[in-house]
Amino acid sequence: MDSERSARARVVLEGLSVGDAFGELSAYASDRVRHRVEMGIVGGPWWWTDDTAMALGIMECLEREGCIREEMLAGIFARNFKRDPDRGYGNMAARILQRIGEGQSWEVASKAAFNGGSMGNGAAMRVAPLGAWFADDLDRVASEAMKSARVTHWHPEGIAGAIAVAVAAACAWRTRELGAVEAREVIAKEVLQRTPEGDTRDGIAVAVGLEPLLSPEVVGRRLGNGSLVTSPDTVPFVIWSALRSLDDFQEAIIATVEAGGDCDTNAAMVGGIIAARLGMSAIPAEWLEAREGLPL
Repeated sequence: MDSERSARARVVLEGLSVGDAFGELSAYASDRVRHRVEMGIVGGPWWWTDDTAMALGIMECLEREGCIREEMLAGIFARNFKRDPDRGYGNMAARILQRIGEGQSWEVASKAAFNGGSMGNGAAMRVAPLGAWFADDLDRVASEAMKSARVTHWHPEGIAGAIAVAVAAACAWRTRELGAVEAREVIAKEVLQRTPEGDTRDGIAVAVGLEPLLSPEVVGRRLGNGSLVTSPDTVPFVIWSALRSLDDFQEAIIATVEAGGDCDTNAAMVGGIIAARLGMSAIPAEWLEAREGLPL
């Protein structure tokens, strides 16, 4: 195992899981989340969801193999689902993982979803640690993200979302010594360049041109806030929100949740990206303490 790669990927996993747990906690009062934080956070544990459960699976595969082995990753996902199915998995994800656990080929199960593969946001929600792991090689980031996605998300849009978030996390780590303005330009350029053409990329192209001063609610209505649980409806907003608050983990998560929609998944992706840039010290200590522990 490459200890340096593992260390930075684990930091990103921490950011992802805190975002996930905070987003889940706040989802049913997302319009009041800022006020709730100002009044004092709710005590823990903040339970994490399938976003973190599947990110843990990616970390296990990377730490065992140093890369994504699709057969292994599928088995890890299916095993973790069987052990702990009540993490908020979507119906289709649960069906795919159950079939894999019963012995069906991951490729057959993934392709069969929605008669051609899922274009959901599930491949993107879990991938940020992979971006950090391969951050010194953006071509590798894209290829490994694609492999990690198609285990459950065969549709090109599902894959595109995973590539976009992985590249964003990798570039956040690569630009940690740059100022926020320059870093935004680098991240936006690389994400656009490396995300495959399609609706997800088209949405990102719009997102990177939007003013950071716009309210998250307005941008969520324009780009989508994950309410449709698809990559095109989720990832563009996530990229905008991460770029908006590159140097402030807490603000990034609060603003992301304010847009409503798929709050835990949106905040998981943003949390992973921001943690890649800022490191563990940027995550509020009381949030880390409140979050349910990770089985690492």
